[in-house]
Amino acid sequence: MHLSSPRHSVTPFFMSSLSAKIRPGSFVVTTELTPPKGIDLSEVFAKAEALKGHVDAINLTESPRARMAIEPTAVARLLLERGIDPIVQFTARDRNRIALQADILGAAALGIGNVLFMAGDDPKTGDHPEAVPVFDLNTVQMIGAARSLNAGRDLAGNELKGAPDLFIGATANPSAQDFDAEVANTRRKIDAGAQFLQTQALYDAAHLDRFLGAVKPDGVAVLMGIIPLKSSKMGTWLNDNVPGIRVPQELLAEVDAFAGKPEDELRTGIDIAARLIRQMRPLCAGVHLMTLGWEKYIPDILEEAEIERRNFHGGTG
Repeated sequence: MHLSSPRHSVTPFFMSSLSAKIRPGSFVVTTELTPPKGIDLSEVFAKAEALKGHVDAINLTESPRARMAIEPTAVARLLLERGIDPIVQFTARDRNRIALQADILGAAALGIGNVLFMAGDDPKTGDHPEAVPVFDLNTVQMIGAARSLNAGRDLAGNELKGAPDLFIGATANPSAQDFDAEVANTRRKIDAGAQFLQTQALYDAAHLDRFLGAVKPDGVAVLMGIIPLKSSKMGTWLNDNVPGIRVPQELLAEVDAFAGKPEDELRTGIDIAARLIRQMRPLCAGVHLMTLGWEKYIPDILEEAEIERRNFHGGTG
């Protein structure tokens, strides 16, 4: 299939999915960008272009924290036309099963194969608190819907006129407080059809090792999540406010030693992120960097972690 627009065209390479890059011996790198509230995409494009050669794919979030933003599939198509492999997030919050399946098929028709499913934040916490949440399907059921579409049928069993080829992703939380419940839920996602997992931010390789031993991902690619620490205050805030994140006290102290020295704090945050990648690299298929405004430092983190640059075709070289 060849898609074109008046200004851009999609080459056969960029029609391929992240699945082609995840192979034995490889280590993939993903990150994420938040589409804006509006149609000015210049900042997203600039950040994405700067990350070419450093990451394999870029997640596009869907109205994170229930704050309305431009729909990510449209942004994904525009990134695809610029030679950047997108991963589109779909939430259960805003769609019933009819809309979900329709939107997935629409994304596939635009050449987008990488999809990731999650529940989404409650609208009461966002900027449209009067919005009515949907949650018709849970995350496991959304994954099952995508797998059914791949097989050529919708959730009602109706045959599709042309099936998509989706690479199906989900999230996992290895440091969750209720470890057994998280293991069971992750297994349900895998059994439903998840082919790759991006984890919540991790700061201890032992947590990932224990989680993988319990989940037994059976060939499913696990990408460890990392949020670089900008300060000890940030680390403390993550511990207090984000379920499943546990920043060890020794890391907080390491960053706090340079409090009030911005350049040293920056360097320490980069050092810690790179060290964590080196420690956890033998355990997983890649890293998912959630840099929260530090996108320009991703090349520094990867260089220090001794992660090879990506070549034009999304591999290493």
